[in-house]
Amino acid sequence: MRRFGSFHLAALVLGFAFLYLPIVALIAYSFNASRLVTVWGGFSTHWYVALFNNQPLLDAAWLTIRVALVSATLAAGLGTLAALALTRYRSFAGRTLFSGMVLAPLVMPEVITGLSLLLLFVAGDVGRGYWTVVVAHATFSLGFACIVVQARLAGFDRSLEEAARDLGATPVTTFFTVTLPLIWPAVLAAWMLAFTLSLDDLVIASFTSGPGATTLPMRLYSAIRLGVSPEINAACTIMIGAVAVAVIAASLLLKREALAGEKG
Repeated sequence: MRRFGSFHLAALVLGFAFLYLPIVALIAYSFNASRLVTVWGGFSTHWYVALFNNQPLLDAAWLTIRVALVSATLAAGLGTLAALALTRYRSFAGRTLFSGMVLAPLVMPEVITGLSLLLLFVAGDVGRGYWTVVVAHATFSLGFACIVVQARLAGFDRSLEEAARDLGATPVTTFFTVTLPLIWPAVLAAWMLAFTLSLDDLVIASFTSGPGATTLPMRLYSAIRLGVSPEINAACTIMIGAVAVAVIAASLLLKREALAGEKG
């Protein structure tokens, strides 16, 4: 067994520093009293007050959350159905094409995906706005959700479903009473991944959004081009805190469910 030496420790520390020191600096400077983000002017929460008085930024944040909630739900639901089809039915007409179409967004550059969806909406004479962004994000996240759920279904014990069917349950009843409760951690993980991808997206939303449908990443990018403001640092700090709380809560919930399953 190789010994964990000083070189490995230094590499680990440098790696974590490279990843997290910029985030720590961003959080620290969100409490900077100075307007200059690189000059510390003392501790202040002024920029958080200014943030909550910035109505365009708040509107963009609320729109982003709504888009992420709806698109993540669509992606998780459709991804679960696609994963069931690919896992349960090894051979059917068009399986290869279906699999390729579902998983294509994983390897397709976001610029290509955004441009393709833009051309589709223009050809269909669909006005760009909230729903076009939702459809675009659901399309983009569907493949990721499918992969997560498919990995869980690969080791699923189908004898439980067969027992339910033998007792007279219909396929739909079996899915909602047996299959879904057993794979729901994977569905939840797929939903969280799709939610994060939607929350973070800039490129696809730039192609598919329209007037009155400016997401938070688009708003922040537009503001940064004119110069970084501590108000933007405050907005990013709140986003980091919200994501951290959500990840911790989900981890604790999954851990509790795992312990309950072991006791059961």
